[in-house]
Amino acid sequence: MRSTPALLTAVLSVAIPLTSSAIDDYKPGPDSLPQPEVPHGEVTIHTFNTSEIFPGTTREYRVYVPKQYDAAKPAPVMIVQDGIRFNAINVLDNLIARKEIPPMVGIFVAPGVVPSPDTNTALPRFNRSYEYDGMSDDYVRFLLEELLPHIIADQKLNLSTNANDRMIAGESSGAIAAFTAAWLRPDAFRRVFSAIGTYVDLRGGNVYPALIRQTEAKPIRVFLQDGANDHNKYGGNWFLANQEMLAALQFSGYDVTNAWGDGVHSGKHATAIFPDAMRWLWRDYPAPIVANGEHKTNQPITTILLPDEPWQLVGEHFRGADGLAANAQGEVFFSDHASNCIYKIALDGSLSVFKEHTDSGGLIFGPDGKLYACQGGRKRIVSYDQDGKEEVVAEDLQPNDIVAGQNGNLYVTDSPNKKVWLIQGREKRVVDEGIITFPNGVRFSPDQSLLYVADYRGQFVYAFDVLPDGSLANGQKFFHLHMKDGSTQTSADGLAVDSLGWLYVTTEMGIQVCDQPGRVNGVILKPQAKGPSSIAFGGRNFDVLFAACGDKVFKRKTQARGVLSFQAPIKPPTPHL
Repeated sequence: MRSTPALLTAVLSVAIPLTSSAIDDYKPGPDSLPQPEVPHGEVTIHTFNTSEIFPGTTREYRVYVPKQYDAAKPAPVMIVQDGIRFNAINVLDNLIARKEIPPMVGIFVAPGVVPSPDTNTALPRFNRSYEYDGMSDDYVRFLLEELLPHIIADQKLNLSTNANDRMIAGESSGAIAAFTAAWLRPDAFRRVFSAIGTYVDLRGGNVYPALIRQTEAKPIRVFLQDGANDHNKYGGNWFLANQEMLAALQFSGYDVTNAWGDGVHSGKHATAIFPDAMRWLWRDYPAPIVANGEHKTNQPITTILLPDEPWQLVGEHFRGADGLAANAQGEVFFSDHASNCIYKIALDGSLSVFKEHTDSGGLIFGPDGKLYACQGGRKRIVSYDQDGKEEVVAEDLQPNDIVAGQNGNLYVTDSPNKKVWLIQGREKRVVDEGIITFPNGVRFSPDQSLLYVADYRGQFVYAFDVLPDGSLANGQKFFHLHMKDGSTQTSADGLAVDSLGWLYVTTEMGIQVCDQPGRVNGVILKPQAKGPSSIAFGGRNFDVLFAACGDKVFKRKTQARGVLSFQAPIKPPTPHL
């Protein structure tokens, strides 16, 4: 197959025909070659060796500044991994001159190398796979926090900080690095060119297709290129992996196109189609790239979220917001442990102090209308009536979170001691001990037949059968959660359930939403970089999801309806197994 500009005006999903021509015989066209009649930009060569994110590394980078650069205006930016690729300098000169793309600064970055102390007997450490193939935010932070500020200061360039003005590109491992940068920081990059992308199991990149399908869509535009004769080796099949990426992005409603060819793992095809890819990625500029703009999505998470209802700020400047809990009216309460207060969010959204000097963490309302609070520092559980009068319920435990059933039973997680307590009236007893590494959030299933307990330091939310006497049985690592790259724990904390039996779990990666059989079906994006520690459904119809995120509390209207455990049990529909 040979790509043509006409083919690139729409999403390409075509079979590779049999051909008598040689494999990978792509040739660059006029747009990729020097043209004497166009103004030529300037390319300068530099070295960067002061990284704290990748300590000890040194790397070369090159900066292209077009002839049309205007220092009075913030310039769009294109970053390319592995240095200059795709005959990019010629393409920039030619397309900028014809006003097919905006004048932009090109930054071409080599991967880092850590020189050996003894260059005569040892090789340097090559950082390419570490920096590029990993799925952490280290590399994009390196770009945003270290390299770009250095370039701006050193070269005295006026570069745009608007994500809509920024493109990132690469081939092979450089391609997955480009995608990861935009995936993790769509506030910084929104246009991605990915050539022969390494979306296979080198450092976990093979999970991207599932994450894309499950995670709330992000405002990213992606061009994928690969060839049918790409690698097929220990990490996986490159061409199949790129097709999985395309299918996942299309499934999730992204603005994506592709160019499949018959090439091997080389840059020939990518170089030949790079001018057309640039035109496609920058088409209709400066119109903003938005999530699910004109493209249909099939993501399960869209059955919960509303397209025009983003997170909204409820309050800020807290010191440790946590413990969200709703009462029967839909008013939401939360603790701010550091400031020693419990706050109330009224139905009209107004915020007030409910009780001072509380030393409280986890909160829950009981069937008696009282607010029950975990006082970890005082090693006790207390209750508050509507007037804020405090009463001690249980002592001599270190409570973290709490839930109340319709029958008045309280289940309390005691994280440092690896215990789950049952409080019945004035009596308390341990109903689970030592199984969960760090028991944290705790909630009932809607029918109150199961108790869910989050393991903050593990990968799972446990499920227990609740026996008639309140005991727990048949504990299992039931809900399988995603972990952030580089983490050994999910940081699973606050839990909530809805009327369909879906479980909502706050984690480092966002709010993971699991179906009844224990599978993540969706990930709701975090309201801010610091992830939420607690969530609860509130509002008049219990369709507003509230999230406590350290110094701020947010809310978001949804299509779901939350369940209050202190009310009558609700039998959810039978799930698809």
